[in-house]
Amino acid sequence: MYAPDAQPPAEAQVEAAVTALRMLADPTRLRLMWHLSVGEHDVATLTAQVGAARPAVSQHLAKLRLAGLVTVRRDGRRSVYRARGGHVRRLVAEVLFAADHHLTGAADHD
Repeated sequence: MYAPDAQPPAEAQVEAAVTALRMLADPTRLRLMWHLSVGEHDVATLTAQVGAARPAVSQHLAKLRLAGLVTVRRDGRRSVYRARGGHVRRLVAEVLFAADHHLTGAADHD
């Protein structure tokens, strides 16, 4: 967490954060990000995991990549995706944990 005397975030930082949160506000993209947070997957695997059409999954992945939330690498003819770094993986986990606590009434953590 930020210290109480920390400087407010720069405008570019706020805009990048808003873009990332906007990308996670879509149910299919959040499901994709959960899968990509726990491992690497190609489009065919992700299509089966989230139950969406392949073109839709590809479009979501392109948006997530442009937002800097996922990385892609080539494995032969396949493109393999994963969540970009620990901050992104923790963000996805934390938002899902917060939702679970809200739904179940579990106590918040400090």
